[in-house]
Amino acid sequence: MKRIALLLSLLVPITLLADETCMSPYMAKIVGQEDFVYVWTLGVVGIGDEQDKLVTVSVNPNTDSYGKVIHSLSVGGRNEAHHSGFTDDRRYLWASGLDTSKIFIFDVHTDPAKPRLHKVIENFVSMSGGVVGPHTSYALPGRMMITGLSNNKDHGGQTGMVEYTNAGDYVATYWMPRDGALNGAEKSGKFAGGYGYDLRAFPRRNVMVTSSFTGWNNYMMNIGAMMASPEAMAQFGNTVVIWDLHARTPKKILDVPGAPLEIRCAWGVKNNYCFTTTALTSEIWLIYEDENLEWQSKKVADIGDASKIPLPVDISITADDKLLWVNTWNDGLTHLYDISDPHHPVQLFEDKIGEQVNMVSQSWDGQRVYFTSSLLTNWDKTESTGADLQYFKIYDFDGKKLEHKLTIDFLAEKLGYPHQMRFGAYSLYGMKAPQEVSLSSAS
Repeated sequence: MKRIALLLSLLVPITLLADETCMSPYMAKIVGQEDFVYVWTLGVVGIGDEQDKLVTVSVNPNTDSYGKVIHSLSVGGRNEAHHSGFTDDRRYLWASGLDTSKIFIFDVHTDPAKPRLHKVIENFVSMSGGVVGPHTSYALPGRMMITGLSNNKDHGGQTGMVEYTNAGDYVATYWMPRDGALNGAEKSGKFAGGYGYDLRAFPRRNVMVTSSFTGWNNYMMNIGAMMASPEAMAQFGNTVVIWDLHARTPKKILDVPGAPLEIRCAWGVKNNYCFTTTALTSEIWLIYEDENLEWQSKKVADIGDASKIPLPVDISITADDKLLWVNTWNDGLTHLYDISDPHHPVQLFEDKIGEQVNMVSQSWDGQRVYFTSSLLTNWDKTESTGADLQYFKIYDFDGKKLEHKLTIDFLAEKLGYPHQMRFGAYSLYGMKAPQEVSLSSAS
């Protein structure tokens, strides 16, 4: 009976709202007003304590602390803080460093306003058999699947995925299929480089989808030096891989040239498709199941002027699968596309958010949109032409336009470079919010 229950949990996704479409379908449905945004923030030399930190921002308009930093927890040193993800029960937030390959596990349920550092995984590379640069932390039932970006042999882009229990115990490593080691996968096009980046699960189709970026040698290099090097620019991924979710085995390698980054999947019961965008060629690609139940990839739209290298980064699908947010880091723009016909996206508008923009997160009710600015320490801009440089921003969204509500300048606050955002709330853990959340500088 336990095995049957587990199988059902793997096959039946939970309906999600707003930014929850960017996360795992194995998490419980969330409604209402988020109380907090947890911002995984890069420590920078000469700014504050120079350490990576988890910054908690109060975002409930009904509190006196709305729009304020109420907690900041430094983790010691600089690790190239990048992405984070909740366990399936949302009690813990896993956040990783692309440089040191450390994984920091935060307790966000004991006191949601003041996360605690619960555990640090420091042997990720040795336990995984050589995977470097933990990126996406993705919840599966009782498990966390971590995508890597690199390896410890040549620090290039060949890499794998690493599975852990929710308690932080190593389970297995799954290497990305590549020429000479396809591991049973069908190579459907020209590329099979073994690169990795993002991960999303499609439970009702028994599918995992992974994308591909670049290795440690590139993402830790100064962006100007990298772009001036033909050798470095040749070391980017060009594939999306379709996996058997339950068996954890690769099934098909799809060509998506130009470094496909974030993957976002539609959750409508008849919508068997995902989107990704290519960093180097500035395109939207559709990853879809055709009428023969075969997974395919195709370019469906351009994003801005590719010759100006806008560099698409984070994307987010609205809860009804009708709109797609696409951020372009280099020009600081967010773009909104109508994807009601996923094969023919149409841009509705674009809006300048700052000097640069990276992450975008929609509120649980879809009425607010949050933005942060940082991409990578050695890629981020250091001088502004007048727009905000390193920030956390809140906008109201009425379905047609953005209205700016507030900005926290992370440089002025001496916090560092803000990267990925995750939401928290007292109600997630059966708690009642206090009358007022007091400000705290505890670290």
